[in-house]
Amino acid sequence: MFNKILIANRGEIASRIIRTCKKLGIQSVAVYSDPDADSPFVSEADESYPLGGTRVHESYLNIDKILEIAKEAEVEAIHPGYGLLSENGDFANRIEQEGITFIGPSPEVMSKMGSKVEARQTMKEAGVPVIPGTESAVADVDEAKKAAKDIGYPVMLKASSGGGGIGMQIVHNDEELAKAFESNSKRAQMFFGDGTMFLEKKIVDPHHVEIQVLADQEGNTIHLFERECSIQRRHQKVVEEAPSPFISQETRNKMGNAAVKAAKAIGYKNAGTIEFLVDEDQNFYFLEMNTRLQVEHPVTEEITGFDLVHEQLRIANGDSLRYKQEELTMHGHAIEVRVYAEDPKTFYPAPGQMTNLELPYGDSIRHEVGVHKESMVSPFYDPMIAKCITWAETRDEAIERMIYALENYTIEGIKTNIPMLLDVLKHDAFKRGNTNTHFIQSYYLKEEAK
Repeated sequence: MFNKILIANRGEIASRIIRTCKKLGIQSVAVYSDPDADSPFVSEADESYPLGGTRVHESYLNIDKILEIAKEAEVEAIHPGYGLLSENGDFANRIEQEGITFIGPSPEVMSKMGSKVEARQTMKEAGVPVIPGTESAVADVDEAKKAAKDIGYPVMLKASSGGGGIGMQIVHNDEELAKAFESNSKRAQMFFGDGTMFLEKKIVDPHHVEIQVLADQEGNTIHLFERECSIQRRHQKVVEEAPSPFISQETRNKMGNAAVKAAKAIGYKNAGTIEFLVDEDQNFYFLEMNTRLQVEHPVTEEITGFDLVHEQLRIANGDSLRYKQEELTMHGHAIEVRVYAEDPKTFYPAPGQMTNLELPYGDSIRHEVGVHKESMVSPFYDPMIAKCITWAETRDEAIERMIYALENYTIEGIKTNIPMLLDVLKHDAFKRGNTNTHFIQSYYLKEEAK
């Protein structure tokens, strides 16, 4: 196993990775920007090095600086966490060129799955169901209109290299498509350096269900069941759970097999996630692959007993998977909520100076936190400040445990989305498992407008 690794990330995920390193006796190296100098992960690591700068391109996206520190600290591997450089094939390539191990899949696979157009084609060739749509990028608005006519409105206009809802929009007719095309293409170019757009058929009232996979260097591949991630605002997840209350055991088996088939088809190694949309008849379609650890990985850990960071380290070290698919089982039910510094009604970020933070404790209540009670929530980064995870024997008990936890959070000095999370958890539709991707629009926003 590695003796020392660098974590090219910040906040709660950096703390999460450091925790597993400590458990395994691995020395951890943190890198941090100027605004993060006082963050918990900086002092939790065995060594910490300043990157300088405030904005992400000056700090956590500065590949040259990160590699300079990695060499100075003499690390053997780099864990990218999620977001930032975690799915950047160039970063992985540069790491390998320096003789350091990248804890993740190969740069070639990352690049292939980073292009949604290429990923769709690859999955289709592998026999994994994909949403009907264009088979390649559309060049301009006229070509997009022609493609939309063939597919049938409504359609999803998407950026080929997009993520987090950026560059993505539902359009219902030619006029909306014409307005959306140029603006989304420009945004995609600005955020991802690629303004390529494509179209997919809009699946009505789908569930967002994803499958966690693990694959070792020998090609052994397993899945760790599904996560239901349909509760989203601004196309970003805020409540996740495992297992899904929506899909049947038959669908679970089919989706798990499809995810393993997809991972094997591209020669995937390490931990990854295959995301699907599932319609009301439980037909499922490939959405995208995330070639990294997911924000919502704790719910899988809670129902399977796996430490996914440990498994990532083992695979990157060349170790074989320890279990076969038939040996894996789920136990109980887990729910995760993302606590953001944001207005609970408008969902706009609300960064600022925290003046207090007190976390609730109790049986099977887990926290992943990236701040302390006097942290400044910076406007330069994602405003997520913590994740809360509850586990129980049944879904109803896990929901009640989460409601208890959220009602006993104390965060002062800034607005948070906790009131909105409580409204979701207490809603009858959520308790019934009616959690499609339009939940917030169908229930929360409509009731707020009354």
